[in-house]
Amino acid sequence: MRLLLVNDDGIDAVGIQALAKEFEKDYELVIVAPEGQRSATSHAITLTKSILVKKLEIPGIKSRAYSISGSPADCVRVALDKLVDGHIDVVLSGINQGLNIGADILYSGTVSAAIEGNLYRIPSMAFSCELGEEPNCFETAAKYAKNIFENVKEDLVENNIVLNVNFPCLREEEIKGIKVCKIGGVVYDYYFVENKNGEDEITLAIKGRHNEGIEEETDRSFLKEGYITVTPLHYDLTNYKLMEKVSDWL
Repeated sequence: MRLLLVNDDGIDAVGIQALAKEFEKDYELVIVAPEGQRSATSHAITLTKSILVKKLEIPGIKSRAYSISGSPADCVRVALDKLVDGHIDVVLSGINQGLNIGADILYSGTVSAAIEGNLYRIPSMAFSCELGEEPNCFETAAKYAKNIFENVKEDLVENNIVLNVNFPCLREEEIKGIKVCKIGGVVYDYYFVENKNGEDEITLAIKGRHNEGIEEETDRSFLKEGYITVTPLHYDLTNYKLMEKVSDWL
């Protein structure tokens, strides 16, 4: 089985390297990641300038690896068009440094890279881990990621879907289990802090605070309780329930 490993935190990120070390024990990996941090780029692709591709050697990792100057979605596109000979069975994206739950999935480069793979009819999984004080949380998340993959890989390939997986930052023995669930509501209330540079110019710095209202039995609530969450996603944004009603309006 050949897997494509991508992310949005960059080729040097701890999450993608933890995932690579775990998966390359049993699978053929090709790693293609941005040259630097590309978080919150959503599904952006590069159109107006060339993409620089570099072949790299990552210490402690034997798999073939490349960095590119583009976005997470570009990583998938470039890999499939130029860097991989033959078939990719599954796209793995992550492990992101920080959760991708609730409305964050709309902004997430990690999730968007997984969905980009699915646009090519390749089943995909996005992995993200809560930031916290546990120093080995990414290694623990990588172990669980592989175990989850082993359990779902045949059905994943057969059904050609995207799974969004999030891990709490806990010691392995503290994780309560795995919950398949829906996404929650807005994760943060974002706001801008304004600084005046002059009469006609200001700078805005984005800040955020946790939204304390947590809907039960969602990714947000289960993660808070110490569970890993798994949510199946799809990119068809059509509201089928309203199609007939909107037709009546026209």
